[in-house]
Amino acid sequence: MSDRSAFNDEKGGSSSVGEPEYGHDPASGGIFSSDYKRHDDLKEMLDSNKDSLKLEAMKRIVAMIARGKNASDLFPAVVKNVACKNIEVKKLVYVYLVRYAEEQQDLALLSISTFQRGLKDPNQLIRASALRVLSSIRVTIIVPIMMLAIKEAASDMSPYVRKTAAHAIPKLYSLDPEQKDQLIEVIEKLLADKTTLVAGSVVMAFEEVCPERIDLIHKNYRKLCNLLIDVEEWGQVVIINMLTRYARTQFLNPNINESLLEEGGGGEKTFYGSDEDEDEDEEEKEKKAEAAVMAKRKPYVMDPDHRLLLRNTKPLLQSRNAAVVMAVAQLYFHLAPKAEVGVIAKALVRLLRSHSEVQFVVLQNVATMTIKRRGMFEPYLKSFYIRSTDPTQIKVLKLEVLTNLANETNISTILREFQTYIKSMDKDFVAATIQAIGRCATNIGEVRDTCLNGLVQLLSNRDELVVAESVVVIKKLLQMQPEKHSDIIKHMAKLTDNIQVPMARASILWLIGEYCEHVPKIAPDVLRKMAKSFTNEEDIVKLQIINLAAKLYLTNSKQTKLLTQYVLNLAKYDQNYDIRDRARFIRQLIVPTEKSGALSKYAKKLFLALKPAPVLESPFKDRDHFQLGSLSHLLNAKAGGYQELPDWPEAAPDPSVRNVEVPEWTKCSSREKRKEKKVEKPFYSDSEGESGPTESADSESDSASDSESASASEESGSGSESEESEEGSESEEEEEDEEEKEKKKKKKEFKKAAQESESEQSSEEEERKHERKSKQRKSDSESESDEEDESESESSQSESEDSESETEVKKKKKAAESKPPSKPVKKESKKEKKEMSLLDLDDFEPAPSPQVTPVNSFLSNSLVTDLEGLSLSDAVLSPATIAPSSALKNYELLHRITGEGLSVEYCFSRQPFSPDANMVAVQMQFTNNATSDTKNLHIEDVKLQSGMRVKEFPEIELLPAGETATAVMGIDFCDSTQAANFQLCTHTRKFFVSIQPPVGELMKPVFLTENEFKKEQGQLMGMNEITEKLTLDVNCRDEHAIVQRVTAAANLSRVPCGSDKECSPPVPPPPPDHPVHRFAGRTVTSGSLVLVTVATKEEGAAQLTVNCEKMVIGTMLVKDILLALTQ
Repeated sequence: MSDRSAFNDEKGGSSSVGEPEYGHDPASGGIFSSDYKRHDDLKEMLDSNKDSLKLEAMKRIVAMIARGKNASDLFPAVVKNVACKNIEVKKLVYVYLVRYAEEQQDLALLSISTFQRGLKDPNQLIRASALRVLSSIRVTIIVPIMMLAIKEAASDMSPYVRKTAAHAIPKLYSLDPEQKDQLIEVIEKLLADKTTLVAGSVVMAFEEVCPERIDLIHKNYRKLCNLLIDVEEWGQVVIINMLTRYARTQFLNPNINESLLEEGGGGEKTFYGSDEDEDEDEEEKEKKAEAAVMAKRKPYVMDPDHRLLLRNTKPLLQSRNAAVVMAVAQLYFHLAPKAEVGVIAKALVRLLRSHSEVQFVVLQNVATMTIKRRGMFEPYLKSFYIRSTDPTQIKVLKLEVLTNLANETNISTILREFQTYIKSMDKDFVAATIQAIGRCATNIGEVRDTCLNGLVQLLSNRDELVVAESVVVIKKLLQMQPEKHSDIIKHMAKLTDNIQVPMARASILWLIGEYCEHVPKIAPDVLRKMAKSFTNEEDIVKLQIINLAAKLYLTNSKQTKLLTQYVLNLAKYDQNYDIRDRARFIRQLIVPTEKSGALSKYAKKLFLALKPAPVLESPFKDRDHFQLGSLSHLLNAKAGGYQELPDWPEAAPDPSVRNVEVPEWTKCSSREKRKEKKVEKPFYSDSEGESGPTESADSESDSASDSESASASEESGSGSESEESEEGSESEEEEEDEEEKEKKKKKKEFKKAAQESESEQSSEEEERKHERKSKQRKSDSESESDEEDESESESSQSESEDSESETEVKKKKKAAESKPPSKPVKKESKKEKKEMSLLDLDDFEPAPSPQVTPVNSFLSNSLVTDLEGLSLSDAVLSPATIAPSSALKNYELLHRITGEGLSVEYCFSRQPFSPDANMVAVQMQFTNNATSDTKNLHIEDVKLQSGMRVKEFPEIELLPAGETATAVMGIDFCDSTQAANFQLCTHTRKFFVSIQPPVGELMKPVFLTENEFKKEQGQLMGMNEITEKLTLDVNCRDEHAIVQRVTAAANLSRVPCGSDKECSPPVPPPPPDHPVHRFAGRTVTSGSLVLVTVATKEEGAAQLTVNCEKMVIGTMLVKDILLALTQ
């Protein structure tokens, strides 16, 4: 007893009777402890006044949810913090609420006013999170509030909030389907959104709420096609699937003529069709009728919108996401002409290197495709060979594909593969292989005998499963030509002693019974053996023994009468009622008695009727009526929410529904008239060849504002706006002459090419407006005409052209005073002589080498400083004012010793490169220090990183000894500091050289006011902001020095302080003690904003801040500017 009490004490329980014992097992700590103690520490932290504690608590709670633990009892403590001032805490609170709002609806409803306040929060993430929580509360009472919130969010400035509104639409629809009409209005509004962020989400909402309202897609079809490449991957899949169904209702079948030809030449008859000859006259009549139909049918011409969809989805076959590749593949399979479907094969074969789950889905779809389009995958036959490491289901699918691809030419290699597969340890796979051999034998007559012999050899295999499967397949093959193969039937009869697999035994017995006339001596003996073991056989075998007995009784009753009666008597008392019924039925049918019915006369016909040979078909034969890549196709059954793929229309619907209307402008300003005159007479002379008409119409806008305006107009709507304005102009073009139409077409093509390379930016449009304003003020008073009435894209073009032409006139006057032109100019009208663009200087000088004019010669130093702050993104002014010649640093490309007398230096001229605004202009200076002439200076063998491009300088045919020549080449560095490697070649030698840009040369200056700068900076916080503290160099403490060093390190323009009237000569305000210097620019390739702030403090201390979307560029730029300011 004492031992027992001691034991109780050890456990920590009391030994007194009736008192419960509490275990203090250390393993039970926390998890099994009583609920009222749970999460107390977290609740205390959430109730504290310190934001840091709240943040820590919320992080731990969200981590618990992520691990799948239940944190619902913390709801009251968390929901109190929804009004917390700290944004980080607020975000995590919203994450928690989205998870538990549905479970704790009453508590969530109490804080609904806070969510409504959150919808007005200045931070876009909070607005979106509030809407997400609101739509997660599944209570019908708040449907009106949700509806209002979604409508407001749909017109929010932030694309992220609009995307969240699109996500909330299906949630509200599932809660209250009566709101459908109002939700469709919101969907229609969001479908018109031009940002890629929203596109995928709104199409998903469209699919959930109103997939039948195809009229909503018409106006947005082209925009969706153009945006597709930039949408996130999830959105791409949704949009592609929707556009597949849309295209099936709006366009004609591209294979219509081919399918008619196939039907017309239907040489094969159906299996059960009679082989007798039909009336030849009727056949001839039918053929004539078909020929008449074919003659009437117009030749198929693909709709341009159909082509647009195919063209814009094709690049996505290279996506890293398997779902996107699969979506494009199904789109091509269902929509593309037969000749073009082949492109998807390579992409799908690439996916076979992915995870087994992806392989499974891809192979299911490939198996379906190979039935209709076998030729597509034949070149990739070896990709479907089976690896020993493949899971069984993938092996079986690959077998399916190999069998579908088998034809007379490749069958020998495929059968060799199959022979090795039969030795596999995977029994299911071996069985599938034997079935595949059987299918090859039925499909390809030439190899039928070979396959049969191979399968008969397998009958002597040690493995019972292999033998059993072979028997089943041989049975099907023998049905095709039984009279030829009686020896095989005899061989199989001998196997009945060894094979124990029921299905195989049943197959052998069926064969012997069916073809008992071919083996009259063996059949009765087989029945005798079977009668002995009847009681021990499986049900399926017993049924075949009864059938065999009946057939032998009808054909050879002398030998088998008693055996048959014995078998039927055994079956009469069997445990299985199917077997009892079968015995009773057969006895009445074959053994004639007085009571036997009328059927017994026909017993022989019933049992020994000719049976058609089974057709071995692919299980994937009819799956293509489901949309490929869908769950329904995978399961081969219609899944919930599946939408049928519509049939092609008989006649093409009206294509004009997809045209977007553009309001016609009644006013035509003087600027537009002038523009038309420019278009009519280009400045390029005929001798200059093809490039003339292409660029002349657009020469000004290309050289000056393409860097800004073209990218902006195309980025904001990814082409939809520019397409609209082009369509609008088409209606007016009809009156103009043919020549002009040709130019406009070429201009459109140029724009589209630019459009494809641009990516989408949200704040682009505002920027354009401000640039326009600044340019207007600088240009003559003439440019202030009624401009608000014009469309944005048109006005931006015409203004940039105007302001440029006028500034150029001034420039040229100065140039004319200092240096007369080397060639006489062709005389046109005086007006046109004035409005010459930089591109036209090619007429005057032999080599196009834009030189940087040293500013200091005619500008005072203080004026340079003043000008540094202005917007000077015009092609003509920017190099002169932003980058004085002293700032341009020369780099050595080729030393004169290495170059055997030829030395080459280069500098980044900081001028827009006129042929392509996305390239950095590199000015090269060639000096021939040798005694002999250098000839044919040019570039060869350019080696670049992916995405980079080079526009070579025109070949310098002759560089005499002691002479110097300059040339300009363009390099698109793709916003990276990777070097461009190439060979510099003369008529005798090749030199390997490379140009690596400093990060500051990858940008172009852009004009922003201080307010715009601060607004843009506010959108580039967090990870996009890098801040460094520094001590300024002694010689770099005054404003002029700081500006000069920053602009020398990076091609940025200064943001003017405070005043919005930049161009009127300002009265300089008294400088603050610690001024803040701001600089702005955009990266040349992608147009990403780069904002630099240098805030000075006491005793030369300063803080440098760089805000840039591209973090790598931001980090490198900080290092370069730090060096410039501290050394």
